Amino acid sequence: MKFFYVFHAKRLKQMILILVAAFFTAMFMFMETTIHLPVFSTKDAPKALYKGEKGVALTFNIGWGDEKAEPILDLLKKENVTSATFFLSGSWAESHPDIVERIAKSGYEIGILGYNYEDYTELEEDKIRQDLARAQTAFAKLNIKDIKYVRPPTGHFDKKTLAAAKQLGYTVVHWSLDSKDWTNPGTDKIIQKVLEAENGEIVLMHASDSVKQTSKALPSILNGFKKEQLELVTISEMMANANATTEEIN
Repeated sequence: MKFFYVFHAKRLKQMILILVAAFFTAMFMFMETTIHLPVFSTKDAPKALYKGEKGVALTFNIGWGDEKAEPILDLLKKENVTSATFFLSGSWAESHPDIVERIAKSGYEIGILGYNYEDYTELEEDKIRQDLARAQTAFAKLNIKDIKYVRPPTGHFDKKTLAAAKQLGYTVVHWSLDSKDWTNPGTDKIIQKVLEAENGEIVLMHASDSVKQTSKALPSILNGFKKEQLELVTISEMMANANATTEEIN
């Protein structure tokens, strides 16, 4: 006995579309629960800056340590670098007022790297706000005023972080190029990575004691920027030059 199965073409197409949609929905939900996905903020939502259009912004995070910050400042002075942005944790700034003063007097921009080194995505919004407010107080005591920018201590942030920062009058700054200097991969690798920068890049570097090769890599990086005629700017200078690209991490 022979059996014949007849499929209605339209119904078959509908079933395929439903299966495909279900597959991509499941995949998206899985990814959303396992990694941070970058999405663009809505027009009225708090935003995070991660890229500009003109110039390259070298940014240095400092959260702890006594040894690496000043050699990096010495090198920037030697190379006549007048524009850089330092994100400092409030607790570190309190313990190193002389270095904070030197950064400010050198004309470099200062941003807040929280107060304590905590992952803001694991905190409630009021706790994030308290940490930022504590850092704000610490910088005010050091006579560092008009701070505009915040970088979450671990680099991880979400809508709560953006809302807390906005409420205190700050804008969150991420980065578009990670030097990976904190992994100490070797001077040559740091140089190679940073020299991938193009106009508009916000480059993440560090001046905490965890980095062993950053100061050795900087002369070649700065020389490479000169050859490529890339202008070094602060975050504020970059944002003043052109519209910035914004990002929100869920």
